[in-house]
Amino acid sequence: MINDKILILDFGSQYTQLIARVIRELNVYCEIQPCTRAVPENDPSLRGIILSGSPFSVNDEKAPKPNIAEIAKVAPVLGVCYGAQLLAQQAGGEVGKSTHREYGRAHLQNVVHDTLLSTIATGSQVWMSHSDTIKKLPEGFTPLASTESIPVAAYKTNASFAPNPVYGIQFHPEVTHSTDGRQLIKNFIIDICGCKADWTPAAFIQESVQKIKTQVGNGKVVMALSGGVDSTVAAMIINKAIGENLYCIFVDNGLLRKGEYDQVLDGYKHLGLNVKGVDAKTRFYTELAGVSDPEQKRKIIGRLFIDVFHEEAVALKDVNFLGQGTIYPDVIESMSVHGPSATIKSHHNVGGLPEIMHLSLVEPLRSLFKDEVRRVGREMGIDDIFIGRHPFPGPGLGIRILGAVDAQKVALLQEADAIYIQHLRDSGWYNKIWQAGAILLPVQSVGVMGDERTYEYTCALRAVTSVDGMTADWVHIPYDILAKISNDIINRVRGINRVVYDISSKPPATIEWE
Repeated sequence: MINDKILILDFGSQYTQLIARVIRELNVYCEIQPCTRAVPENDPSLRGIILSGSPFSVNDEKAPKPNIAEIAKVAPVLGVCYGAQLLAQQAGGEVGKSTHREYGRAHLQNVVHDTLLSTIATGSQVWMSHSDTIKKLPEGFTPLASTESIPVAAYKTNASFAPNPVYGIQFHPEVTHSTDGRQLIKNFIIDICGCKADWTPAAFIQESVQKIKTQVGNGKVVMALSGGVDSTVAAMIINKAIGENLYCIFVDNGLLRKGEYDQVLDGYKHLGLNVKGVDAKTRFYTELAGVSDPEQKRKIIGRLFIDVFHEEAVALKDVNFLGQGTIYPDVIESMSVHGPSATIKSHHNVGGLPEIMHLSLVEPLRSLFKDEVRRVGREMGIDDIFIGRHPFPGPGLGIRILGAVDAQKVALLQEADAIYIQHLRDSGWYNKIWQAGAILLPVQSVGVMGDERTYEYTCALRAVTSVDGMTADWVHIPYDILAKISNDIINRVRGINRVVYDISSKPPATIEWE
């Protein structure tokens, strides 16, 4: 089955991924590619093209400027902000600096109910974010809407420009501030491009399984599991395709959460995965002894993981493929509007292994965003202990223990973290939070417990809301819940006598402390 596809040409906008998310939520498949890469001319699945916004001005000498008229010969086009301005400029219109920078809410006026705006009411709120504006449309182009500050908020080209419908809008329909933006995008992809809304989790699973069967055949796949949603869902799809020919390895680096190794290993076995657990705690603790530098700790943990996994993998016979839980943000992260990326980022768990082991990659999730991975996992009936699990860093508690790591500090943090997470679950806050965890600080302070003086460690609690981890805000957990968490940690974890709550957002802080 070939799904209809929308192609987004990325000119560097911070909102490009939001466009893709909206389209996919409408059950239509889309891909993002740098604007400098040629648009495929003979792709039968390609039904429409969207030109993103950009930090550039179309009048900048180094601004990316592909030929829009040639692109519009392939499929219908929608230019958003920069895309609309570039389209107008190339067709003979005038684009220049606005008399004042247009950023924020505006309202559509003089709406022409062409197909693109057929369901958009006059007065509809839209979100502007540009310093240039279209001062004069090319001859024969039709204005479709204005706002109180700009004469051309939306327009349509004429038939002489391109054989396909071509539109431009100077606002961002993909952001939530544009109240009818989702409907506008739907009008474009369904009514103008004629896409069928059939890209569902069930269809994705069926298509992925068939692709893996074709790719792998009777071959064998080895895969590292982390307990996280990406590797788990990827493994289940591969398992559905090839069964016992998938060999999974789950490494205990001694830096997992309390009881997580046994819990996750048991969960995998209940899912029917062919999985081997490897206890490598002592090996990790030995090499981390006395190491305080965060980057050095990360490198040691990453290198050791690869070493352990490689040793286990090469012991298997006739393995031809390496499974990875690579997702779409990993793929597009290295793309640049200045040109196609030479190297796609390796998965953090198994970086370098395809080259070391001379294996071909099997990456069933490389076209999905994180929220889509979760929807696919739920469609497959995977337990919520995997699907609903908060993101957890690859180096684990190794970067949540500030300073040198040892078994005693790991045990302290595991206890404190377990208490914290259990309180979040019991109070109903766990599922409202994108990521939460406890951090052990290299700070000791005086405390009093009973008649005894204590001199013990400080624990920091971190909880953030986010969509993809690029930005994050701290969570306003009620004081009474924080008080119970603090009280329980101090009373039950001997070695910690002070608890603080991190109220830093990203940026300027990061989610993890190291």
